[in-house]
Amino acid sequence: MTPQNELIDKNILRLVKLTRESQRPSDAFTRTLIHTALEELPGQAAQSRKEGMIAMKKTPLIITVAASLLVLVGITVYIQHRPSQVQQVGQDASVSPSGLAPLPITLPRPQFTGTPTNLDGVTNLEPPLGRARPAFLAPTDVTNAALDKPVTSSMDPPIMGELSQIVDGDKEATEDGLVDLGPMKAWVQIDLGSPQELWAIVFWHFHMQERVYYDVVVQVADDSDFVTNVRTLFNNDIDNSSGLGAGADKHYVDTSEGKLVDAKKEVAQYVRLWSNQNNQNDRSHYLEIEVYARPIIEPAGIE
Repeated sequence: MTPQNELIDKNILRLVKLTRESQRPSDAFTRTLIHTALEELPGQAAQSRKEGMIAMKKTPLIITVAASLLVLVGITVYIQHRPSQVQQVGQDASVSPSGLAPLPITLPRPQFTGTPTNLDGVTNLEPPLGRARPAFLAPTDVTNAALDKPVTSSMDPPIMGELSQIVDGDKEATEDGLVDLGPMKAWVQIDLGSPQELWAIVFWHFHMQERVYYDVVVQVADDSDFVTNVRTLFNNDIDNSSGLGAGADKHYVDTSEGKLVDAKKEVAQYVRLWSNQNNQNDRSHYLEIEVYARPIIEPAGIE
């Protein structure tokens, strides 16, 4: 082993020992870090590479120190982020120090079949994220409180499907699972059975194609008539065409991820979602609505 490689290896073993890690990175991982260090070095090392010379022979001390430092930093990142990271006793790796964990959302299969939809006429459209939606963190006792709960609608019965399908757990983009609330403005409402602490509301309209549903409004209230303590959590009706007030949220493309709305721990028993046509036709559709919440625990009375 050359003196340079020996120095690097000592640094690796030192960091492994300091972090009490039982596994060290692979040689390929280490070589990648060293290569990155070489790429970052200016001046003589970069010029040597252009001339076909081996940079390690030209500047052994500078490169060795730089590569060693980068290896140390890289191993730290490696230990912190690799899937088999060390867990504290009794602590789930998926649970953050604050006691929150990612919502257990089961996503349907991506679809988007056929010719891509022309979205040129859709304004106020949010750009695609280009990656999976970040995990939404919530307490571990939060569950889908909407599952199999009573559902009502402005169109009852619907044009197609049954209202109960909106909370049956099936969010696959199929014609059999689709609930059609008819043309123009429509709403669908879920009774959670009791006041709940709401963390997130996730819903799927129809993601077989790239569709944009208009005037999407998410509201919660204390009563089924939506008169008492009505709160709006999401509203992309920018021109108030639905008469619920103008909203500042953006239009979005319905995908297999659904739309997740942060409920900001509002307390409510009733959840109502509005929509008003889509960029393909004049219908309002739903596949599934999930309301992630936990019951309100009333303090014990003083005797």
